[in-house]
Amino acid sequence: MRREELKQKLVQDEFLPVFETLYGTKKEVLSAQKARYEKAVERFAELYPEREEISLFSAPGRTEIGGNHTDHQHGCVLAAAVQLDVIGAVSFHEDGVIRVCSEGYRPFTVDLSDLSVQEGERGSDAIVRGIVARFAALGVTVGGFDVYCTSDVLSGSGISSSAAFETLIGTIIDVHYNNGRVGALEIAKIGQYAENVYFGKKCGLMDQMASSVGGLVFIDFMSTEIPLIEPFSFDFEQAGYCICVTDTGGNHVNLTPDYVAVRSEMETVARQFGKEYLRQVNETEFYRQLPNLRKNCSDRALLRAVHFFGDNRRAREEAEALQKGEVGKFLSLVQESGDSSEALLQNLYSTSVPTEQAIPLGVMISKRILAGKGAVRVHGGGFAGTIQAFVPLPLAETYVAEMERVFGDGACYVFRIRPVGGVEVTV
Repeated sequence: MRREELKQKLVQDEFLPVFETLYGTKKEVLSAQKARYEKAVERFAELYPEREEISLFSAPGRTEIGGNHTDHQHGCVLAAAVQLDVIGAVSFHEDGVIRVCSEGYRPFTVDLSDLSVQEGERGSDAIVRGIVARFAALGVTVGGFDVYCTSDVLSGSGISSSAAFETLIGTIIDVHYNNGRVGALEIAKIGQYAENVYFGKKCGLMDQMASSVGGLVFIDFMSTEIPLIEPFSFDFEQAGYCICVTDTGGNHVNLTPDYVAVRSEMETVARQFGKEYLRQVNETEFYRQLPNLRKNCSDRALLRAVHFFGDNRRAREEAEALQKGEVGKFLSLVQESGDSSEALLQNLYSTSVPTEQAIPLGVMISKRILAGKGAVRVHGGGFAGTIQAFVPLPLAETYVAEMERVFGDGACYVFRIRPVGGVEVTV
């Protein structure tokens, strides 16, 4: 779409139906999003004045609802896309390069003539190169594009800004260079591949899948090649609750050993049974073998395995409860999951810095406010960062105010589940 035509359509609210799908119907929210997109187009024009044709894309962040540290053991998760997203203003060309400028980050260029892993490249450029390489392996030729990105999926907030960015780039390429033939499932796998192989982070597939597929989705990763995906809908607000995620602070930079330990300890237990991951282990046999397992596994590894067995089962039960409208049962399961993460998985704070316990503090405050209503749990990888609470609507204002009084203005997000994943806005 020509730049001036795009600006005019934004001014005249011609994208309002799309915006309502992505962000809801509140007038103040829609007005803010309109201004955000207008600003993105203006910034793109400043960066790439020679580009007249512009397309707009969006990809959402995600919230993990059930299954804490289960996906990397081929377990089950319940997750949802949320209204916070990364948007991209894009212009396509045949220059053989991809130029990316993201608000708040260094701009970079990826030369498409060399798609091999580059030594020392471990930033977003590595992610983009890896995504293109995977598309190329699938027979898709990418000519190139210039893109300006802006995101309200805050980095380190536990809402997976990396998966949103990967979904955005994958969607841009699939829509323009492949007529959308790859689709949401494969885009998620491509994002994971880029993060695993090019970025060097051995992540699971949940974040990318929730962002790419959109909506509320139950995923069974027994087969990571062909995961079972069950999208469904549930209106939490109509049921009397809102989803609040609070960033309690803390830095994720030095937490890699903590994350690695969770996975490696679970897999140490699995190897005692001649298996690669815990999903392959019989739970009854695990308990029968506990005395022998203690000879080769730490007690913490065994407790983390117990957490996996429980949360893997709970994720499916949570999805089933929502599908049946059994809100009370769902909340009870969520609280069980939160308590299990605290006592068994032990990912509410890092033992390397035992005095920094913002997540346990946030959980304590939440339980004090909720007083037995709703539920609260650690959100995402843990050790620092975010907690998630299902808050009765009459308590929502009090809850947000108290969390922000303790953790700072803007620390508490009230989420809306976004029904779609990565999309082109200018369709």
